[in-house]
Amino acid sequence: MKISVLLPTRNRLELLRHAVESVRRQEDDDWEVVISDNDSEEDIRGYVESLEDERVRYLRAPRPLPVTENWNNALAAAEGEYVIMLGDDDALLSGYFATIRRLVTTFSEPEVIYHSALLYAYPSVLPEAPNGYLKPYDYAPFFRDAHVPYVLDRGRARELVDTAMDFRVVYGFNMQFVTVSRRIIEELERDGAFYRSPFPDYYAMNMLFLRAPRIVVEPRPCVVIGVSPKSYGFYYANRREREGKTMLDGGDDTEQAASNGALLPGSNINNGWLQAMEAVGDATRGVFDVRPNLRRYRMLQLAYVHQGYFLDHQVSREQLRELHDHMRLWERVVYGSVGRLAGVLASSSGLLDRAVRDALRRALKQLPSWNPPNDPRRFEHILEVCERFDAESDPAVAQAR
Repeated sequence: MKISVLLPTRNRLELLRHAVESVRRQEDDDWEVVISDNDSEEDIRGYVESLEDERVRYLRAPRPLPVTENWNNALAAAEGEYVIMLGDDDALLSGYFATIRRLVTTFSEPEVIYHSALLYAYPSVLPEAPNGYLKPYDYAPFFRDAHVPYVLDRGRARELVDTAMDFRVVYGFNMQFVTVSRRIIEELERDGAFYRSPFPDYYAMNMLFLRAPRIVVEPRPCVVIGVSPKSYGFYYANRREREGKTMLDGGDDTEQAASNGALLPGSNINNGWLQAMEAVGDATRGVFDVRPNLRRYRMLQLAYVHQGYFLDHQVSREQLRELHDHMRLWERVVYGSVGRLAGVLASSSGLLDRAVRDALRRALKQLPSWNPPNDPRRFEHILEVCERFDAESDPAVAQAR
């Protein structure tokens, strides 16, 4: 049984080397790595050829492509019976292939294996963690109190999709969390591409949770998900979303008109999320009654812009006015009044500032309450994580569970 590791990349050769090496070091031979080079200026082809490893395959786009198209190109070239998508700043932990093969046999070839992960932030990437960090990335509720693999109830999987339609993060949409069978991929490709919308992971993961007959949950971490310079997580955490959007769009920095459908000025995360959920609803029309909560989407975008203007001072008056052009009268009155009051309170003292932000976060309820302890060790790069990490003895993982 061949397992395909998809590795889209662009101009991040040093990171890519670590990702590929994490695969080649595995004690397994029946795999392939499909590197889909999105028109890099760096010599990715030369690196692949230097490996002299026929299991590492290379394809190159003739021009920069949107991330979704590049992901589909990698998938189309893959030959494995199971597939996992890695970013070029991610890595497989030791024993990944052995774990997947065991689960495929034990659970009679399930369509999806959703495994836990570690989250690794490189040093000097996140403002709140200048030294970087490593922590368990197992906030999904179906990991709680789970110590052995099991099949997720289909009704529970549908409930999780409903939370995504409500713009709440309850389980991870990163494709690194799942190893997917070719059968379900081909089934979902019958009416179009497997990856769709500007946020292909949000789309594909929720489609899998709607359509896959069997999802096996593996509570042990199998991958490391990286946050590195030029990753979307980096741009988002550093309030540089427009650059992140340009990266996802393949270099096109043209702003999408806010009047296009239901989109509002605000967070690109929420806009990409909305487009992905609309695509899920369209793809399952007549089978599943799932549609995004547009009222809540509007609330999140309005709150994002008003917080950015009144609290963070990172949204300009012109941007606020642009949003007001798309707001209803009552929204202008309510959000403007609440924003001004929050700004006054936050400027009074540091304690009030934190209290206002905490109250806002609780009111929106968009992110999970998840803050496991960091690994006390320092890691300079993700391959060092793979070299030093032992899931059974690591204190951070044991404490978090």
